[in-house]
Amino acid sequence: MKVSLALPSFHIHRGQALPLICNRFNEGPWRQYSQYPPTYAEPLYRKENLEEFSKSGEAESLAFTPIKAALNNQTSSIFHDPMVAKFTNYVMKTGNKALARDLMEKTFEIIKRTQLQKYHQAETEEEKALIECNPINIIHSAVENTRPLLQLTPIKRGGVKYQVPVPITEKHSYFVSMRWLVESGREKERKVHFPEKLAKELLDASRNEGRVVKKKQDLHRQCEANRAYAHYRWS
Repeated sequence: MKVSLALPSFHIHRGQALPLICNRFNEGPWRQYSQYPPTYAEPLYRKENLEEFSKSGEAESLAFTPIKAALNNQTSSIFHDPMVAKFTNYVMKTGNKALARDLMEKTFEIIKRTQLQKYHQAETEEEKALIECNPINIIHSAVENTRPLLQLTPIKRGGVKYQVPVPITEKHSYFVSMRWLVESGREKERKVHFPEKLAKELLDASRNEGRVVKKKQDLHRQCEANRAYAHYRWS
């Protein structure tokens, strides 16, 4: 007796082919991959990171490990700063990055002119040494001085919502700090444009002064006042 080994025939229409392929793709172990398998290592595109990586001896262990491709905004240029690029994205509206970069360039120009004027007006060398004229360092110090360490989150217990202080993650603290600075620069004042207002806020925050620093201190003060509700975080 002959046994037929013919497989059943499937008639797949044009509209049914894509869902079938997607279902087959989601069944395998690769369904959780975004673009690269987890065995691929993250790329190092900064020169200082490459030098530290080679000195630590970890480069030899990854000699035969595949590396992910660097993103479009990741460059080894000396003019690229990750925090400035992130700050520019927060300034941007409706995808108009050219305008956001132009505003940031004007802000840096105002900061540079202001600091150079103070530098030339200083009388002693000690006073000149204390004046920072690099806008990149000023924006770094401004963001670090306005980073919150705690935040209030509403937690409902017994029909009542309590504002419970919880520690904030490092990534979210940078986001909150830059968001506060951008919002302070966008506050409407007559005859004061956004670059001028933002430059003033960055200079004040770099000296640990200004409204954004006060906003951070008020948040910490509220967290300190609500520390009696901190146990609700684990309940």
